[in-house]
Amino acid sequence: MKLHDLRPAEGSHKARTRVGRGIAAGKGKTAGRGTKGQKSRTGGTIQPWFEGGQTPIHIRVPKLHGFKNRFRIEYEIVNVGRISALAETGILDLPETAGAPSASAKAARPAKPAPVTITPDILAAAGLVRTLDKPLKVLGQGDVTRPLFIVADAFSKSATTKIEAAGGTAHVLQFPTAGDGHGESDEEAAPAAPTAAAKAKKARKATTSAETLPPTSSAEEAGSEA
Repeated sequence: MKLHDLRPAEGSHKARTRVGRGIAAGKGKTAGRGTKGQKSRTGGTIQPWFEGGQTPIHIRVPKLHGFKNRFRIEYEIVNVGRISALAETGILDLPETAGAPSASAKAARPAKPAPVTITPDILAAAGLVRTLDKPLKVLGQGDVTRPLFIVADAFSKSATTKIEAAGGTAHVLQFPTAGDGHGESDEEAAPAAPTAAAKAKKARKATTSAETLPPTSSAEEAGSEA
């Protein structure tokens, strides 16, 4: 065995295809590029992102995808105008007795109506809200024609103004999660101060614990003095 007898393994090396070297070479004339067309020309390459002339995907898809607030609260909304209109019909009035109010009781109703209590359950029963799984927010579209005591999770500023202008009250049932900026007040945001009842309870507990301690005998006192 000599150096000039060494050969690579069978099939490990493949000869380069020589194009344009005559018909007998198998890749003569058009050199395997076909006849005419962009790909048959010198430098006629097509970029990988080319899609035949239609709008390519890197232009169809927006560069900026916007912003989605993870702490946003989805409210079930209702306008004060619809609540007031339904309250005028008497559907939302709570009966004063266990039975339905009689005709004489309706006739004896005072000229100035009393505030009507509105809760999420009443609105759901009346069909003004679709679900009670979401917190309820009252918006200010429409007019309020009578006093309303509305209990909800949140109120818009215009809704609160219209309710109070008609002699009613907008009561926040449950304060939403911090960070959404709806209806937060200084009193609700500040921690609750200890009340007088809490202080009295604490003092009573200290007094009770002092009374339960066993009294020391005179002999023990004499021994401690000695």
